[in-house]
Amino acid sequence: MNLLERIGEDIKTAMKAKDQVRLDTLRMLKSDLNNVRIDKKSDLTDEDILAVIQKSVKKRQDSIEAYTSGGRADLADKETQEMEILKGFLPEQMSESDIQALVKAVIAETGASSKRDMGKVMGALMPKVKGRADGKLVQQAVSALLP
Repeated sequence: MNLLERIGEDIKTAMKAKDQVRLDTLRMLKSDLNNVRIDKKSDLTDEDILAVIQKSVKKRQDSIEAYTSGGRADLADKETQEMEILKGFLPEQMSESDIQALVKAVIAETGASSKRDMGKVMGALMPKVKGRADGKLVQQAVSALLP
């Protein structure tokens, strides 16, 4: 079962369970996916779907920060629930120790010796962690490990 079918099945399950937050979140995701499919003018691959889900999770994180700083805990809680639902469709995220081990390996592989080589390291590293680690965490790890 591909991701699109899984999302459709989860929508049906949420309707039967009368889980309104999950239903609304998944319907919004399906709408976003449909818009991307129309823009792309072809069917979406699982990789395309994951990119849309990651973008939606990032939007929710930004909204949570904005609502929290604005004193709107109720809206921040709703966004947090939606974000957790969306994260259920993403592959398991790498731990910080896994990220650091991979960063060390890529630094050795590329021969990076200073912060000036950060672009070279990030360029080699991001395809390896795509979808499994947040870019900010990877950047922080690279920055901390380069002299």
